[in-house]
Amino acid sequence: MLFWGLGTSALVAGVAYRKGSLSESGFWGAVLVGTLIMGFGGLLWYCMLMAFFISGSALSHYKKERKGEVEANFAKTGRRDFGQALANGGLGSLLAVLSRTVLSPGAAFAMFLGVMATVSADTWATEIGVLSKEKPRSVLSWQEVPPGTSGGVSLLGTGAAVLGALLVGLVAHIGLRLSGATYLPMGRTLMAALVGGLAGCFTDSLLGASCQVIFRCPVCGTETEKREHCGRETEYLRGYRWLNNDLVNLLASGVGGLVALLYLA
Repeated sequence: MLFWGLGTSALVAGVAYRKGSLSESGFWGAVLVGTLIMGFGGLLWYCMLMAFFISGSALSHYKKERKGEVEANFAKTGRRDFGQALANGGLGSLLAVLSRTVLSPGAAFAMFLGVMATVSADTWATEIGVLSKEKPRSVLSWQEVPPGTSGGVSLLGTGAAVLGALLVGLVAHIGLRLSGATYLPMGRTLMAALVGGLAGCFTDSLLGASCQVIFRCPVCGTETEKREHCGRETEYLRGYRWLNNDLVNLLASGVGGLVALLYLA
């Protein structure tokens, strides 16, 4: 399966690279993640990964012109790089490998379900939430914050997160049913994806609002995740300097995986 994983992942990543969804480093990151997940997890695991990746890539191009100003403050936008590939798929790749070694297949699959539901929910919430006509609110203070602020949530973004998590759960359920290996009713699979995905997504917002490193532009005064803004190096404002957006995504996906595992235990 490693050979098929390598070939399929290279093909999918190549298309995404040509469409502008991946940078050159992101191409290699996607190939690595896809190869490990299909090679060790199997076709169903890979389909769950693809549900996240394809839907997220499509949404990143949806009304892109309206997102431009908001996304200017994100550390990384549009073309996903190697770090983002590992942040979103690294833990899933590790679980795929561990499913063949130290973890039981059932436990590994439950955690993988929660991990993929989290990264899907977070991506949907980000790509759709920035289009909300209502200002987002800080998950900590519940005060209105500018669109794109780390830790900001909106009703539209939350609804999108629900759909993103359920998409992964639906793919998991269909795959289990077709393989004849399902021992869970549809509701259990969908709910595991939903609770795991939303728990992880909330963790992402909580860490983004409280701990993630944030900078301030010395030119326009905007708070941003970027180290450069308006052509100038930004100034440290708050948060842990080592806790960037990629690491926040990785930690949040871990929480989503654990919550899904506990739900299905």
